[in-house]
Amino acid sequence: MSKIIELTTPLSEEAISQLKVGDVVTITGYIYTGRDAVLPKIVKAAEEGTLDQLGIDLQGSVIFHTAVSPAGVGPTSSNKVEIECTFEPLSKHGVKMHLGKGAISKETVKALAENNAVFAIIPPVTALLGSQTVEQEIVAFPELGMEAFNRLKVVKYQAIIAAAKGESIYD
Repeated sequence: MSKIIELTTPLSEEAISQLKVGDVVTITGYIYTGRDAVLPKIVKAAEEGTLDQLGIDLQGSVIFHTAVSPAGVGPTSSNKVEIECTFEPLSKHGVKMHLGKGAISKETVKALAENNAVFAIIPPVTALLGSQTVEQEIVAFPELGMEAFNRLKVVKYQAIIAAAKGESIYD
């Protein structure tokens, strides 16, 4: 088993450039959450230059593909069209890690590499992740309920790098 790499947000370009497919990482710090309802809205705000009006800074950020509910958080499938199509534009706007589950397309893997960003998978372990989430706040689109864009403070979220440097564990 490889050594666990400890990462703290915001993630640096250098930290991301060192990651390889199969690396096991822990993530500590603030991360964003979003899925199919809100991520296209975040892309639109980024492209319009209005993220700062929402209090969102994507530089070095992590986006976890999940909803936040009283039951906790757990990954949703990242290869849903509404989610996967946001990888490239969000990476261009500073997102360094996308967290979720499932195989993503070769085109998305390539787009991540071009933007020095990675995709990591988290097993569906809602109860465990709940105990590692120490703060939660809705930062944008509260009308979407549990699918709103949230910011979480996490301690040692564990994930496996699934796509980096143009390679994927699903190849």
